[in-house]
Amino acid sequence: MTARLETRAVHAGEARRRPYDALTVPVVMSSAYTFADTEAVQTFVERRELDGTPDRYEYGRYGNPTQDAAERKLADLDGGERALLFSSGMAAITTSVLALLSTGDHLVVAGGAYRRTRAFAAETLPRFGIETSFCGPDEIPERRRPSTRAVFLEIPTNPHLRVADLESIAEWARREGVLTMVDATFATPINLRPIEWGADLVIHSATKYIGGHNDLLAGVVVGRAEQLDAIEEARGILGGVAAPMEAYLVLRGVKTLPIRVHRQNESAQRVAEHLETHPAIARVHYPGLASHPDHAIARRLMTGFGGVVSFEPVGGRPAASACVDRLEIPRIGPTLGGVESIVQQQALFISPDPVERARYGIPDGLIRYAVGIEDIRDLIADLDRALGPLATRGGDRDAT
Repeated sequence: MTARLETRAVHAGEARRRPYDALTVPVVMSSAYTFADTEAVQTFVERRELDGTPDRYEYGRYGNPTQDAAERKLADLDGGERALLFSSGMAAITTSVLALLSTGDHLVVAGGAYRRTRAFAAETLPRFGIETSFCGPDEIPERRRPSTRAVFLEIPTNPHLRVADLESIAEWARREGVLTMVDATFATPINLRPIEWGADLVIHSATKYIGGHNDLLAGVVVGRAEQLDAIEEARGILGGVAAPMEAYLVLRGVKTLPIRVHRQNESAQRVAEHLETHPAIARVHYPGLASHPDHAIARRLMTGFGGVVSFEPVGGRPAASACVDRLEIPRIGPTLGGVESIVQQQALFISPDPVERARYGIPDGLIRYAVGIEDIRDLIADLDRALGPLATRGGDRDAT
């Protein structure tokens, strides 16, 4: 039976019969797995050395039954041969890059990227002799060197929600023998499956939409077995494996992922459309709007435009701060993707130094609104209350 995405989110990766006839996948908390006798140990070691795929568990850093079920499910949803679960999204990114790149290699980070990803590429990788170029998606071919090993993209980007033309980039990368790595955290496998458009590896911070309840830290890498085998070896050495309880929470979160994301897509679209006509708003960033510079690309690549809307009130930072403080439903915080709406002035979380903030190209007045699953009527009414005093002041809508 070929099941649709919503059905696979519930059932993929899970055995039909489970221990103790449990309906949910059990959380196996053991850090070590024992052997019946010396012969069993010898058999295990011989097989591990022969083909690297032992048929049983040894130690928690190298695998866990709950983790395996989560990885099978996530691989299925993103269309990859394998998936690997990590202790965080950054652990997934850093381990993957260190596993696949070596001294003398060159990495291209195209478009906007999470600031910690940029810091890793700019500050940590040079210590290992790996160079990085930062550029716009259209500049990738001219940044190509003989040593270029991979291109790293974030789709959509944070917080301007830019959408690069992944299809053309991946096609170019295949011709050049370059890996394409995509952080698709904001999209989720519900809105974008980069492997279908030619990407080699897909990375998610499972802390966000995949977990969906703001109660776990995890990351995942999905792709071909060839690359995942190397990344798994590095994960065993670097130690960034997800704990069994986090793996269980990922399994739980994925089951409702399609329902939650569809709701957040619809609500974010309505929020973006409402804000675009609001007199207190200078600019709205959302790929579902025709005014967004990448709207046509997003419509081609994505089945939904995501649950994050970024906008800039008239009046810059003071107006943005006043708006955020007046909002009653969303909490102020640094995350997104959960059932609760979260809002922030992202630039303020980066640094108190305006020069440092400017390095990341994020205006002080930009608000990132991560829409939860609350009633859209309540969210819009709350926004109108918060923006009302700003609208009465009038002003130039082109000012930020």
